[in-house]
Amino acid sequence: MQTNVVQNWMKGYEVVVGEDIEKKVETDFSALLNSAETKSFEEGNVFNGSIIKIGQDYVTVDIGYKQEGLVSVKEFLNFDGTLKIKEGDKIEVYLEKLESTMGNLVLSKDKAEILKAWDKISEACESGTPLDGTVIAKVKGGLSVDIGVKAFLPGSQIDLRPTRYLDKYIGKKMSFKVIKFNKKRGNIVLSRRAILQEERGKLRGEILDQIQEGMVVKGIVKNITDYGAFIDLGGIDGLLHITDMSWGRVKHPNNILTVGEEIEVKILKFDAEKERVSLGLKQVQENPWERARDNYQPGAKVSGEIVSVKDYGIFIELDDGIEGLIHVSEMSWTGKIKNPQKQFNIGERIEAQVIDVDVDNKRISLGLKQLMPNPWNDLGKKYPIGRKVTGRIKSVVDFGLFIDLGEEIDALIHISDISWVRKNLNLGEEYKEGQNINAVVLSIDVENQKFCLGVKQLEEDPWKKIEERLPVGTIIEAAVVRVTDFGAFVELETGIEGLIHISELSEERVERPSDIVNKGDKPKAMVISLDKDSKKIALSIKAAKNAEERGTAYTQEEVRPSTLADKLKDFNAKS
Repeated sequence: MQTNVVQNWMKGYEVVVGEDIEKKVETDFSALLNSAETKSFEEGNVFNGSIIKIGQDYVTVDIGYKQEGLVSVKEFLNFDGTLKIKEGDKIEVYLEKLESTMGNLVLSKDKAEILKAWDKISEACESGTPLDGTVIAKVKGGLSVDIGVKAFLPGSQIDLRPTRYLDKYIGKKMSFKVIKFNKKRGNIVLSRRAILQEERGKLRGEILDQIQEGMVVKGIVKNITDYGAFIDLGGIDGLLHITDMSWGRVKHPNNILTVGEEIEVKILKFDAEKERVSLGLKQVQENPWERARDNYQPGAKVSGEIVSVKDYGIFIELDDGIEGLIHVSEMSWTGKIKNPQKQFNIGERIEAQVIDVDVDNKRISLGLKQLMPNPWNDLGKKYPIGRKVTGRIKSVVDFGLFIDLGEEIDALIHISDISWVRKNLNLGEEYKEGQNINAVVLSIDVENQKFCLGVKQLEEDPWKKIEERLPVGTIIEAAVVRVTDFGAFVELETGIEGLIHISELSEERVERPSDIVNKGDKPKAMVISLDKDSKKIALSIKAAKNAEERGTAYTQEEVRPSTLADKLKDFNAKS
């Protein structure tokens, strides 16, 4: 009865006990071993396998061979670094080597996928058909893209323009063209740029048909140079010159634009034949000069930054596109600022007063001195005409001396106001900078900003009463100081000379005055004419001799014959 029960329970099962069990296990193992040996494991083929372990660097895969294979864990990573597999997953792998140095199989998941997808990729490369893929990682020289297998996207093929920051593409799905592949090595090279160029070519024709001067369009800053920027209008590039970027001064286009920035521009000029487009950025903005007349009234106080310093003045930026000029003549009431480059620096902020606004010519004249007290206004009260002063010689020039009186304004002693009688003065030899000098205030011209002093005015003009000291008819013994072709000059008083005309040297005809007198001689001569206004005195040796022979002096009427007048005219012309 018991036996029957056992038999019923085991019904449908093959039960082996004792020695029969050992024989059965040996038989199954042999069969399994024989099946593994009979299966063809050749390098270069693809096999199905199971993931049995995931390590830090390698994934262990069982493909039914007598030893297990290793696949780099990098082949199973998503673009964000996470694993896309787990233990027990079934995968296809490519057998690279039957045995490595560690005794295991060398496997590759990527190469298995490449072989599987190769026909599709090869066809896409030959036909130019785009393939969709996802950027999964940044690699040396470009990006790694998953198109079913891993492919390489060079940095030069990512976009129409060079791209520095590749991280922004990771995780993005895009279309690519296969431009190169090597089946033996399993290398695939992609291009996104080729697709963009085709799209750009299509857009180019559409844009050229639609583009018109005066249109306002959007574009992307493609490239920046020293003279401007090239703007991608979506199929054609336009030049935005630096002068058309802003109504104000632009030091460099980089200060206004950045590569990749989207901007609105106006089409200023379009040459359809040469496909050249000139663009303007400032033209889509308000012209600040349109409100300049209202914003900058003459007499108003303004402030701004110095943007340029020239020999003739400085330019102040009052607002974007609005500049004013402070001419050097408007910087100081005294005119002491001669070189603005020594007084002002670019970037410095300064206050000024509006003098004039010329909207048509886009000019604003500014002044600095108008915000300061005018020292000329009080100068006349402090230095009345005729006042004696003492000052320091600040500089010596050909035409006079500039005197420092301790004021903001320097005074001038003109060379003609240094001596009543001395001529041809060499100021550089007689006066030195830093030397003190006495003078008299002669005039103050506020309008023309002239402050004049005189030295000779400290003494009386010797010509003022010359007729009292040397009346006509006076015989005087005077030293000859110069001999000329037309006569001899004698010194009557210090600094006062008289002329003895060649016709008055002797009763006889004289060919050369040097035959009668020489420098240093002291002949006796009579004053025969005196002109205070022109400061000229005429003398005669022969008249003095005649007077001595007669024992009497000539009267004024006697020494003024008509011939004398002619001689004086000759004297005036030659002297």
